Amino acid sequence: MWFGAMIRHEIEKLITEAIRAAQEAGEIPAAGAPDPLLERPQRPEHGDYASSLPLRLARTAGMNPLDLARVIAGRVPSGGAVESVDTAPPGFINIRLSAEWLASRVDEIVRVGEAFGDVPLGEGKRLQVEFVSANPVGPIHVGNGRGLALGDTLARVLKAAGFEIQREYLVNDAGTQTETFAATLYARYQQIFGREADIPEGGYPGEYMIDIAEQLKEERGDSLLRPPGEPYPPELHDLGVAKMVDGIKRDLAAIAVEYDNWFSERSLYKDSTYEKAMGLLRERGCIAQREGAVWFTAPGLGDSQDPHATAPQRDNVIVRSTGQPTYFASDIAYHYDKFLLRGFDRVVDVWGADHQGHVPRMKAAVAALGVDPDNLTIIIYQLVTLKRGAETVRLSKRAGEIITLREVIDEVGADAVRFNFVSRAADSHMDFDLELAKRQSQENPVYYVQYAHARIAGILTQASDRIKDWSAGDVSLLTHEAELALIRKMLRLPELVEAIANSLEPHQLPYYAIELATAFHDFYEKCRVLSDDAALSMARLKLVSAARLVLARTLSLMGMSAPERM
Repeated sequence: MWFGAMIRHEIEKLITEAIRAAQEAGEIPAAGAPDPLLERPQRPEHGDYASSLPLRLARTAGMNPLDLARVIAGRVPSGGAVESVDTAPPGFINIRLSAEWLASRVDEIVRVGEAFGDVPLGEGKRLQVEFVSANPVGPIHVGNGRGLALGDTLARVLKAAGFEIQREYLVNDAGTQTETFAATLYARYQQIFGREADIPEGGYPGEYMIDIAEQLKEERGDSLLRPPGEPYPPELHDLGVAKMVDGIKRDLAAIAVEYDNWFSERSLYKDSTYEKAMGLLRERGCIAQREGAVWFTAPGLGDSQDPHATAPQRDNVIVRSTGQPTYFASDIAYHYDKFLLRGFDRVVDVWGADHQGHVPRMKAAVAALGVDPDNLTIIIYQLVTLKRGAETVRLSKRAGEIITLREVIDEVGADAVRFNFVSRAADSHMDFDLELAKRQSQENPVYYVQYAHARIAGILTQASDRIKDWSAGDVSLLTHEAELALIRKMLRLPELVEAIANSLEPHQLPYYAIELATAFHDFYEKCRVLSDDAALSMARLKLVSAARLVLARTLSLMGMSAPERM
């Protein structure tokens, strides 16, 4: 049955078969044909789908593209889902779906229910999405929030596309940053007991450090104090990191994000994963020792034995002259664990802009481990600027120089945060206007989309007082152009899920949500749902029910709620 994303593929198949038939009949030269690559025309009068294949095939075929389009179109059968196949200059094939077939999809949407939008693209392949993984040395900040929304939305869409998904958070509980964090915490802990203790250079001045120190005093008394001048006890490091992770989990719960796995960086060293990964690199000749350090060597990374090597080249060091592994070394071991030990088919890492330079090294490292580097996708997201109208927000109430994600959630709500963070391509800088995000008007896209769902819920509640059951509604009565436009828009969701799963660009979802809400509002203004015509009322109520399902699924894919009233 043609449905959802499959109708697109079936039409592509019809065009491919039409080319083959025309070639066998000698109407066009026998030559390989590229993929039809159906697109959605910008203007509705051009149909539901368009293919520019004749333009791309014309030179090989030695024909005028419009003539080629006419030959191919003449071989595409109409009937069933396809109402007409036309051509347009300079060489497009336009396909229009039949009104009867479109109306029949309403029954199918209602039948499929909350699973509408699912597509079998992934075929159960194991895919991991690792995102945020902020160092547990402070609260999740607003910049992390963008990665959070992108990563979780991608995970939701990829799951709908048929992949077996694991969301993972890498807890960086090893290295200098958590050591500095522990030293800062110990200074605050000592201060509570009246000792003079300075925050170390590069420490963390936020008030949250005082809060954690107070909690440690309440739970452990003075048992963590060491004689003046001695370093902090190792136990304090672990207790402090654990409390930060607990705080991060609470912030994540506030924005409806739940990870499947929390992975400890320390575990890479405790269970010999690090040694195994380094051993494999040595076997493959990808490690060199010089200047007292251990370097990762791979073609194309600019590795040089010149002591005057540039900073990016020196980032290829994996073990410093002190014997301490670098961040790069940990990441190599981490991806060794992901691909070779846990066996993920694909991995998607969502990183902040400050990791841009790390991407080619990580790709090369994965290849050196014997993994196809195409199986690792690294998405880099750009910075966020918070604004109140024209004014930039720069200072936090609780965390010193950073704006925490929780502060923004508390002010504008989790749904507004998620929608806005996903609404721009990851590689573009974004401004987030807090005032607009709180506005209850059509200017605020979050309010506009959620209001459409609330409006639908209200219509169905009102209708239930008059019509107890509209499941027998005859959808063939849905012939108004606004009804068909709404159905067309609903049928785009499976295609969008497939497209996002392929491109890993979830910013398309918010735009679709706005378009779907607009199509519903237009339908509601032009088509009276409850009227004296009982049969038409039942058909339209079924359409409204289907619209509710599709809009709720769209919101769910973005991790947002679907309110019943506003």
